Amino acid sequence: MNKIKQFFLPEDGHFHKDFFSGLTVALALIPEAIAFALVAHVQPFVGLYAAFFMCFLTAVLGGRPGMISGATGSMAIVMVALVSKYGINYLFATVVLTGLLQILIGGLGLGKLIRIMPKPVMVGFVNGLAIVIFLAQLEQFKYHSGGQLLWLHGSALWMMIGLVFVAMMITHYLPKFVKALPSALIAIITVSLVVHFMHLDARVVEDMMQGHSLANSLPHFHMLSVPITMQSMAIILSYAVILCIIGLSESLMTLSLIDEMTHTRGKANKECVAQGIGNVVSGFFGSMGGCAMIGQSMINIRSGGRGRLSGITAGVALLLFILVFWSFIKLIPLAALVGVMFMVVIETFEWATFKFIRKIPFHDALVIVTVTAVTVFTDLAVAVVVGIIMSSLVFAWETAKKIHAKTSTTEEGAKEYMIEGPLFFASTSEFKGLFDYSNDPVEVIIDFKYSRVADHSAIDAIKSVTENYMKLNKKVHLRHLSEDCRVLLEKAGSMVEANVMEDPNYQVVTDAL
Repeated sequence: MNKIKQFFLPEDGHFHKDFFSGLTVALALIPEAIAFALVAHVQPFVGLYAAFFMCFLTAVLGGRPGMISGATGSMAIVMVALVSKYGINYLFATVVLTGLLQILIGGLGLGKLIRIMPKPVMVGFVNGLAIVIFLAQLEQFKYHSGGQLLWLHGSALWMMIGLVFVAMMITHYLPKFVKALPSALIAIITVSLVVHFMHLDARVVEDMMQGHSLANSLPHFHMLSVPITMQSMAIILSYAVILCIIGLSESLMTLSLIDEMTHTRGKANKECVAQGIGNVVSGFFGSMGGCAMIGQSMINIRSGGRGRLSGITAGVALLLFILVFWSFIKLIPLAALVGVMFMVVIETFEWATFKFIRKIPFHDALVIVTVTAVTVFTDLAVAVVVGIIMSSLVFAWETAKKIHAKTSTTEEGAKEYMIEGPLFFASTSEFKGLFDYSNDPVEVIIDFKYSRVADHSAIDAIKSVTENYMKLNKKVHLRHLSEDCRVLLEKAGSMVEANVMEDPNYQVVTDAL
């Protein structure tokens, strides 16, 4: 019994917190799933069932309890092009292949690469997604009229703003008085009751359906129906790779963020596999798949959901809402859900950025701003790649400037260069400029005791230095090379025409060679 409890709940968790938090998340999943399904040009139930499968399966099988997955906008934006060009059957096949790729990545242990994520990239990611969530909520301030999408105005707009404000105030202040129930859930219920009993003409969930009907039966398994040709496989693979990268990027970044918030550590590889299983099942059951959702995950964590039970409850409750209670759920005011999501935006955005951005190095500030902007205007995967590349280039540049040499003359009259700092592709130019080829004596010792030969570019730089000395009939000795450095030199073969002093124990070599 204890093992079962530990599986579903965290060590200090409580059943009611995870249960009610899951109910809140289920309500928050509905408008998002419908909106993203419409973005992808598919029926609303395709997004709703995707939210169920992703939420439930990742909660049971995933490596980050408390994290919520579902249909997401970042993946829907890619899917719309696929559906428009090739049809929905290609979408389902692509989602299945996306899942298989994610399972492969998790099985190969590549999920751990999230650990190398620089802090500025993480801050930019959080801020960018907070802005994206905010902009997505603004769509609820619009309505369809005559085939056009128009902004609310007049009394309808003020009513929407007022109800959103009420939901935000309840979500923010209620925890100071009542902690037994999630404030977001109370906010949704309160605003719904106000709209119902005051007979307010407020926009509700049903208004998002745009005339689409909702399937009232369980999703069923069906085989994929796409032509088995090289052309179709190439199409599916190209989109699957993009969706795989986007899905895992958002999922693993969200996992890392929740790790920081809860002071626990999730299992990235296990989460990759769970995300993959969720997408495979989604594809075979006619839904659009998805990945982790930072907004709903924040709602869950802020509401006290820490264990797997919160995600499981959210998934099961969502399915019940669709199949059994839709006549009630469709009447929930959008303003209540928007108010809750606005509070998520406020709590997710790293407001301290405005304080420390002027105190941190310029390149770190540039990475934060760039990742935030790219996340907003393109997508998360591109933003993460751009941020990592920028951080890597900055690191390489700063590290390259640290290489230098201390020189001395031995009793035998040889010139000794004590190299300090790593020798790699970015520092090779500085390394080559350390030597005084024409004025040095015939014996030159290059000591790597405080350095490391890191890559092929470093080998090529050593080759260049030794050749310059050899042209002047001078002899070069390499000293204090670590085992990994010597391996690189051995692989280089005849590239390096220098005398290597063996010194496996890092003892100073005094043999005259």
